Amino acid sequence: MILKESINPYKHSNFLPRMLITLTSLLIFFLIANNVIINLNSEIISIIIKSISDAYLQVSVFVAAVLLVFYGVENIFGIDLTKKLQNGGIYQVPASSALGALPGCGGALLVITQFTTGNLSFGSVVAVLTSTMGDAAFLLIASEPKTGFFIMFLGFFVGLIAGWLVDFTHPKGFLIPAKINNTINNNPIKTTPTAKLLWIFLLMPGLIIGIFMAFQVDVDILLKNKYLDNTATLVGFMGGMLLISLHVIASNGLIYKKTSLNGGTSFERAYLDTNFVTIWVVIAFLAFEIIIFYTAFDLKQLFSHYSVLTPLIAVLVGFIPGCGPQIIVTSIYLMGIIPLSAQIGNAISNDGDALFPVLAIAPKVGLIATLYSAVPALIISYGYLFIFEL
Repeated sequence: MILKESINPYKHSNFLPRMLITLTSLLIFFLIANNVIINLNSEIISIIIKSISDAYLQVSVFVAAVLLVFYGVENIFGIDLTKKLQNGGIYQVPASSALGALPGCGGALLVITQFTTGNLSFGSVVAVLTSTMGDAAFLLIASEPKTGFFIMFLGFFVGLIAGWLVDFTHPKGFLIPAKINNTINNNPIKTTPTAKLLWIFLLMPGLIIGIFMAFQVDVDILLKNKYLDNTATLVGFMGGMLLISLHVIASNGLIYKKTSLNGGTSFERAYLDTNFVTIWVVIAFLAFEIIIFYTAFDLKQLFSHYSVLTPLIAVLVGFIPGCGPQIIVTSIYLMGIIPLSAQIGNAISNDGDALFPVLAIAPKVGLIATLYSAVPALIISYGYLFIFEL
């Protein structure tokens, strides 16, 4: 067996041909897409292409970079959080709130799983659902790091106080499910090597272009040459379409499905999460641009006239299970359409993907915990609105 492995130097010999085929396909598609964009006369199609490109270059590449670092560090240190939570005692609530405050839904899902097995208090569930912002946190941290970390720490402290209040005012064992159903799926989503290569090849130039764009550099003009007129737009459009296609395939057409829950390695989780976030960011960008195109309304001005209602609306959107709607709210905030108070309200009220398993296993727990998290969401968001924004 050892001899067999030692004399097999061509185990990955198909990597180079695959890489050459991938690069050649990219180049051909690049030239075709460039020709289409140059000769394009339809304004609505131009808006679609530009929206997909902007979503990829302004959001997806940064989310991918943050996710790769986050999941990589998590994998390297490999802390067994399950055992630490079970033995936490009074520290279960702060530990749960801290896990919820982390970007993504992994920490929140861990807490929910432990609650359904009787290892955590109901206050821990309220704490984690209050503090979690789900995948929208990656988007906010990548685009506005100071705001992202501010909301993370705010969510942690609000979740901590809410969780302790619930545990101190409710009997021990409150709402812990009597019967446990094991609904965990251990079958990882399969990702092809070619798809991963394409993903990486477009991410590297996309990230560089995205950094230049963040500093208000017109990269299309900077890279313009006799062969390509819109290099940056092409990279963004191809990257966005690739990520959308990969998520549609992985989710079997159910775009609201978070496929990374069944991911394997740190890279695969980052890969699947980025694809998931991208499709919702594209929807937000498209919705905004198409509404402006057909109505000519200034949505920012429109919302400013009803600023007192925006935190309430954002909190109500937070009741919707899943990260998709919350990513849309964060995207709208980053566009400058809604104020920070609305973003704060949504961040505190939303439960991300963590609400799906608790609704499946113990729907009463999920509904009550969500309603509980709405109270601090309304108090904090309206407090911020009246103190700092009006």
